[in-house]
Amino acid sequence: MQAVIFDMDGVIIDSEPVHQRLEIEMLEELGGSISTEEYLKFVGTTDDYMWSHFKEMYDLEPSVEDLIATKKQRFMEEIQQVPLVDHFLDVLKAFDEAGYRLALASSNNRKTVDHIVDQFSLGDYFDVTMSGEDITHGKPHPEIFLHTAEVMGIEPTECLVFEDAANGVAAAKEAGMQCVALDNPNSGVQDLSQADVVLDDFVNFNLDELLTELNE
Repeated sequence: MQAVIFDMDGVIIDSEPVHQRLEIEMLEELGGSISTEEYLKFVGTTDDYMWSHFKEMYDLEPSVEDLIATKKQRFMEEIQQVPLVDHFLDVLKAFDEAGYRLALASSNNRKTVDHIVDQFSLGDYFDVTMSGEDITHGKPHPEIFLHTAEVMGIEPTECLVFEDAANGVAAAKEAGMQCVALDNPNSGVQDLSQADVVLDDFVNFNLDELLTELNE
């Protein structure tokens, strides 16, 4: 293993509750309605993928571009209140100090990714930051992880992915990468069974213990 790729929402920042509230509110304003169970199927996908499906499902009047722009604006208005996932920095620093190459690969838009990196001073850690706007196919398609590995100049089989959503885990495994899943309760009930390791949280994170478990 040469590199570690982190998803952002639900792994780096605890933002999924905000996304869910804003997106469900927007749907209801436009005459749509979605259950939490149905909504959770879209966790980890790109804005374009999700809103394209919502527009078709509910025959929404605004364009996909306008829907994405509205959601982006509303999220940015609340972004200062979104915290880091507890003890994420401990994990990041452990891999950095051990000499691994690090990347961020998020389905979120570029503006939000850059804002989070700046807000929490993460820029010195990541060699590459990838957003949903840098790819054509969203998760569970493996493109975002394969493209990240390509930009880093590292083989996919030499990468480890941290994810919190079923779509992200599926994308990582399809890319031929090992995957650690964070069972973040704020990401809803996700099927993380494809992951190589599932962590309940990052409290007392131990890199040596994780590597041993991955190699078993």
